[in-house]
Amino acid sequence: MASNAGVTIADSRPSTGPATSFNVSEAYRKYVLWLLFTVYVFNFVDRSILTILIQPIKEEFKFSDTEMGMLGGIAFALLYCTLGIPIARWADKANRVFIISMSLLVWSVSTVFTGFARNFTQLLLGRVAVGIGEAGCSPPAYSLLSDYFEPKRRSTALAIYSMGISGGVFLGLILGGQVARLYGWRAAFYVCGLPGVLLAVIVRLTLREPPRGFSDPVPLTAAQPPPVGEVLGKLWSKRAFRHLSLAAAVQAFVGYGIGSFNAAFLMRTHHMTVAQVGGWMALVTVAGGATGTYFGGWLADRLTARYQDRRWQMWLPGMATLVAFPLGLLVYIVPSKEVAIWTMIPALAIASMYFGPTYSITHGLVGARERALAGALMLFIINLIGLGLGPLLTGMLSDILKDHFVAQGDAKLAAAASGLRWSMVLMVCVNVWSAFHYLRAARTLREDLTV
Repeated sequence: MASNAGVTIADSRPSTGPATSFNVSEAYRKYVLWLLFTVYVFNFVDRSILTILIQPIKEEFKFSDTEMGMLGGIAFALLYCTLGIPIARWADKANRVFIISMSLLVWSVSTVFTGFARNFTQLLLGRVAVGIGEAGCSPPAYSLLSDYFEPKRRSTALAIYSMGISGGVFLGLILGGQVARLYGWRAAFYVCGLPGVLLAVIVRLTLREPPRGFSDPVPLTAAQPPPVGEVLGKLWSKRAFRHLSLAAAVQAFVGYGIGSFNAAFLMRTHHMTVAQVGGWMALVTVAGGATGTYFGGWLADRLTARYQDRRWQMWLPGMATLVAFPLGLLVYIVPSKEVAIWTMIPALAIASMYFGPTYSITHGLVGARERALAGALMLFIINLIGLGLGPLLTGMLSDILKDHFVAQGDAKLAAAASGLRWSMVLMVCVNVWSAFHYLRAARTLREDLTV
């Protein structure tokens, strides 16, 4: 064990140092990965349940699409983004397992509270509280996974974790749709929120905190994490990160924007019920989102290993985004609901391939005690632009276009359907911008990488 300039270097030989005294089996690594995946599933169940409940909540309270976009986006994202960076700084210094378990408890209880809301303000506060809790999930989870899995397997591991998005949306749609149909939309919040309390206990009791940099080829662990400003400045000085963050932000802007209103689109344009939409969208989410997320991480790792070139981690999502663009347009243009639904699957699969490579490269640009903060910065950018603005602007565009169609003489229901359809078409077109930034990030990636 040697040290230099405040950095501890641990080799692979047996020693009494912290990095080598901590041993885990491959089976436990997999347990950690799938447990964190489950946590992320619950994260997105509680985050995305509002998607399937938009129409019944809108009808009960007589909200506009702009107000629903605010509940689905900026209300959640505001504190989620704001608190993400200080919580990540805490995670770079403290026990990440404790932070994840407590965060899970907070957002689960807040989801239950949302079911008791009686007006817009109470719904808004419920979503804000969920955002506060969920801010403590992904930055420490990303950091843990990067310590449990070496760089050559990191994109795959982070992609599997990111599959929790699809798993959570799937459960949210199924549970939300069926429970809302049988017992009303309020009961859906209760059913989705309560199990998270038990999961928080399981995480706290069974998940082990590894040494920082445990799985790096030559583990390098700073005695103390650098100051926040130094880390953020270092990241932003790297052209690869600037382009990567913009690429992912645009992806999220489009994904959250159209994802928040897909259920409403199918109900208005294709006259489907809440239960029908819940079932079909659950299928789309698993067959498209989960498959594409996993395959994106797996393929990025395989191409990188085959050609010994980590630029494939950027080239792959860039090319996938361009391929997904015409499929996304087709979903909202075709008159057939069957064609629209079945086209959603490959469109979502290809568009979801960016998750694993994006976070893997983000962690490769910084040191071991900077990863939670780097992940939080990426999440801050993604969620402020994507989750914060995507649903809100989609709803605003829908309202503006609806008023235009009403002025042209369309009936209100038809105008609402047409306004939302063309709002989503415009959102899909924005995603071409994301492909440009992924391909630009690849240009300086090799010189900017740290690990």
